[in-house]
Amino acid sequence: MSQVRNRVCRLILQENFGSAVAKVGIFLLEKGPSPIRYILSECHDSSEEVKKILCVLIQHNMVTFEKNKKGFIEYTIDGESIMYRLRFIRYIYCAKTLYGDAAELLIEELLQRGKMLMSEVITSVTGRLNEALEASGKPAIQESLVKDKFTNLVKSHFVQRCPSPLLKENRVVGTETTENEEDLFKIPDIRKRKKSINEDMPAAKRHKSEEGSSTQEKADDDGIYWRVNCQRFHQLIRDQIIVEAINKKIDMRASEILRTIFRLSETRTAPMALSTNAVSAAEILHALPKELGVDRKLLDTYLSIITDDSTDFVMKVGDSGGGMFSVNMYKCMLQLTKAHIESVVQERFGSKSLRIFRLLLLKKHLEQKQIEDFAMISAKEAKELLYMMFSQNFVSITEISKTADHAPSRTYYIFTVDIHQVARMVLERCYKAIFNAMLKRIAELTEHRRLLEKQERCDAIIASLVQGGAEDEQKEEIEQTITPPERELIKRVKRTVQMLDQSEIQIEEAIFVLETFLFYKRLNTAQK
Repeated sequence: MSQVRNRVCRLILQENFGSAVAKVGIFLLEKGPSPIRYILSECHDSSEEVKKILCVLIQHNMVTFEKNKKGFIEYTIDGESIMYRLRFIRYIYCAKTLYGDAAELLIEELLQRGKMLMSEVITSVTGRLNEALEASGKPAIQESLVKDKFTNLVKSHFVQRCPSPLLKENRVVGTETTENEEDLFKIPDIRKRKKSINEDMPAAKRHKSEEGSSTQEKADDDGIYWRVNCQRFHQLIRDQIIVEAINKKIDMRASEILRTIFRLSETRTAPMALSTNAVSAAEILHALPKELGVDRKLLDTYLSIITDDSTDFVMKVGDSGGGMFSVNMYKCMLQLTKAHIESVVQERFGSKSLRIFRLLLLKKHLEQKQIEDFAMISAKEAKELLYMMFSQNFVSITEISKTADHAPSRTYYIFTVDIHQVARMVLERCYKAIFNAMLKRIAELTEHRRLLEKQERCDAIIASLVQGGAEDEQKEEIEQTITPPERELIKRVKRTVQMLDQSEIQIEEAIFVLETFLFYKRLNTAQK
């Protein structure tokens, strides 16, 4: 893991859990798997404090542990799980879009708590929903409705079971590995039952236990904890980005056809496969929304346009059933990565540099004279632009010498673009950009904390006065406690923080695209 990414992880841990947790987390990131005594010696914290910190990180699915060959328990932190916290907002939004408000609160509760029992999360979300409904004067809902939403999330693999603890000599030494993936999505019966009362206990104690039995109900899912399946959300986000790209490139109907292909192949394809399993045109036509108004002839036209498009998102792999179609994930992410990099090139070097960059992507290898001719740029300007991109590692040079002495006069200099190398470089810059945006946001909020807290107190007092039916004069008196210059400063701070939040979301989307492309690049290389 790069140093810049480690700094982002430190900032995320510090913002969510405090500086003590960030210190232990970064130590594990830099040093790798470590026993607790090694952590104690390096972090200079008390044993109890380090144990509590590790418990917090394990609870939030960021740290795992196992017994090493020497018999010590080693703790390992997952840097990707820390970075996933930047995407929590998108997970919650996806859940709300698919299954409504109850699913949104279920995912939010699981993300905030790390892992929970099914009965606990359903009870908590039901209470939160009923509080909101009662405040708005609407009737309360039953737990069964929330349970159905939870079941839908599990069936669609957005929520999964946590691995069971591995016991050895009555001591937890790790977590069990699940051989059958379907076991992670089995839903237990959560009917509550009373705890059994020992008949041999004294009568007075037994009577007391019976009196308190109403509060001693225990759910049948005790010990079965659940967490959010981040990989399933990544699969959904990846599909949505590809669908949006087709919508911008062609039109809305083409994007709906692609969305239908994803939906049909969802249950047949491995989550992160290089390409989806083939789907027939007949299946696509049957599954398309009726209000879209697409008949067989129009569908064939759209499928022909999508498969012939230069993006190569969809491939025709057979002729049965009106044609068999598959989505090539590697090529999809390659095109999206190229689009992100081209945007960076244009912003940093200008439109003429972008013309040269696209030319090198298209032609693969070119000499400087060929670039001048194809791009229709003067020799001096082409040389300057190529040097600028070469100095920033966006363009690379290959030397081909006619003789063994590599004399410049007898050497060809071939320019090319290594998209894999450029993607890694841009990803590092994205890490640096999101770190700077987070640092600036935290600095703005820290600098003006007292003023923002003052406004919150005033808003709370005004809200209570409104509920109590207070007069307008009283509200105006409270509002006047904040001076006009302070109000202007509050507006500026809020506007700045909002812009930084939006920047973080956009940078995180670029990070997601680049990381996904690099993953598929490794997968594609391994399968060759």
